[in-house]
Amino acid sequence: MKKDIHPKYNLIEVKCACGNVFETRSTAKEIHVEICSACHPFFTGKQKLVDTAGRVEKYMKKYAIDKEKKAKAE
Repeated sequence: MKKDIHPKYNLIEVKCACGNVFETRSTAKEIHVEICSACHPFFTGKQKLVDTAGRVEKYMKKYAIDKEKKAKAE
C-alpha cells in the first residue's frame, strides 16, 4: 500500500437525536443521526411516527380522497 494517501481511521462518537451516544470507528470526525437502535421502532417494539413536514397528514388526506371516490363509484 502507498503511504500517506489514506484518510485517518479514528475512534469517534455517534450522537443520536434521542440522546444515545456510542463509539465506533470512521474517517469522519463526528456523526449525528436522527434514529438509532435505541430508539428505532423495529428494535424497541414501540410504535413511533416520525412526521417530517406533514407527510402523515398529506398521506391521510390523499387516502381519504381515494376512499371517497371509490364509495361514489359503487
